[in-house]
Amino acid sequence: MKKIMLTGGGTAGHVTPNIALLPTLKEKGYEISYVGSYEGIEKQLIEDEKIPYYGIASGKLRRYFDWKNLSDPLRVLKGFFQARRLLKKLKPDVVFSKGGFVSVPVVAAAGLAKIPVIIHESDMTPGLANKLAMPFAAKVCCNFPETVKYLPEGKAVLTGCAIRKELLEGSAAKGLEMCDFTADKPVLLIIGGSLGSVAVNQLVRKNLDTLLETYQIVHLCGAGHVDESLADVKGYRQYEYIKKELPDLFAMADVVISRAGANAICELLALRKPALLIPLPASASRGDQILNARSFAKQGFAEMLEEETMTEELFLQTVDKLYREQAVYKEAMEKSETADAVGRIMGLIEELTKG
Repeated sequence: MKKIMLTGGGTAGHVTPNIALLPTLKEKGYEISYVGSYEGIEKQLIEDEKIPYYGIASGKLRRYFDWKNLSDPLRVLKGFFQARRLLKKLKPDVVFSKGGFVSVPVVAAAGLAKIPVIIHESDMTPGLANKLAMPFAAKVCCNFPETVKYLPEGKAVLTGCAIRKELLEGSAAKGLEMCDFTADKPVLLIIGGSLGSVAVNQLVRKNLDTLLETYQIVHLCGAGHVDESLADVKGYRQYEYIKKELPDLFAMADVVISRAGANAICELLALRKPALLIPLPASASRGDQILNARSFAKQGFAEMLEEETMTEELFLQTVDKLYREQAVYKEAMEKSETADAVGRIMGLIEELTKG
C-alpha cells in the first residue's frame, strides 16, 4: 500500500484543499496520515475526516518585531525533530503540503530524508512559509499562470486548487427551498469569508432596496454580523455561516460577491460562477487578494472592485453587468487550464510514488 503524509495548517485555506484530495486518495488505496499543530484549526477539521492526526510544535516567522520571534525558532526546531521521528515511524512514500508555518519543519525533514515533497501555493506570490519550504520540494503547484515566474525553475506546475467534490453536487431546488426563494428571479450570493466582511456587509445592506428590485439575496455575513432589523425583508436571507448546505446555495446562485482569497475564488472557477471580487485591502493584508482578483479579472472569470476606491453606483453597475453577461464569464471559465485540479495533483502524486 502506498503511503502519503499530508500537512498544512493555521487557516482553513491551508486544510480544505488537502481534504478535497481525500476521496481520490482513498479510492486509489493510499494510507493517509496528517501532520499539523497541536491545537490549530486543522486538528478538528482532519479528525472530523477520521484521518490519523499527529500534532507537532509550531512557530511563526514574523516580518515585524515580536518577543515571540525569540522563542518561535526553537519551536520550529522542535517541530523538525518531531516531524523527522514521524517520518521514520510512518514511512510515507510522498508528502503533500498545503502550506502554513506548521508545514515548514515537515517539508524540511522529508526533503532531507529524500522523501518526495509536493507543495501547493494558493496565492499569486508565495508566502514566507512556502518560500522556506521550496528548496526541499520536488514539485510546487500553483493556481495562477502569473505565479510560475516566482517558483523554482523545473518545479512549477499550474494545477489550480483542489475543490471538495461535494461543492459540485449542490441542488438549486434545495437552495431555493431553504431560503424560501422563487425560481423566476435571479439569486445573488454574498460571501465575506468565514469571519465576514464588515465593509462588504455594509455595502450590500446600504444598497439592499435597489438590489432587491432585481435579485433575491442570500448573505453569508459572518459570526455576529446578522442584522436582526432585516430579518423579515422579503427576498433577503442572512446566515452567519453555512457549511452543509453551501453547495445548494452555490447551485442556485447566478452571481456571487466575494472576497478574493485563493481557495474561495478557485471554488467559484470550478463552479463556473461569475463573481464580483472585492479583495481585502493592502492595508489589512500582504496584498495577495488584490493580485488574485486582478488575475481572475484579467482571465475574464470575474470583475474586480477595490474597497477603497469603488462607488455605490459602480458596485451596482458591475453586479448588473455580471448578470447580463454571465455567459461570457462562464465561457472563459470553461477554457481554464485549471479545471481538474484534483486530477492534476493526483497525477503528480502518482508520478512521485511509482515504484
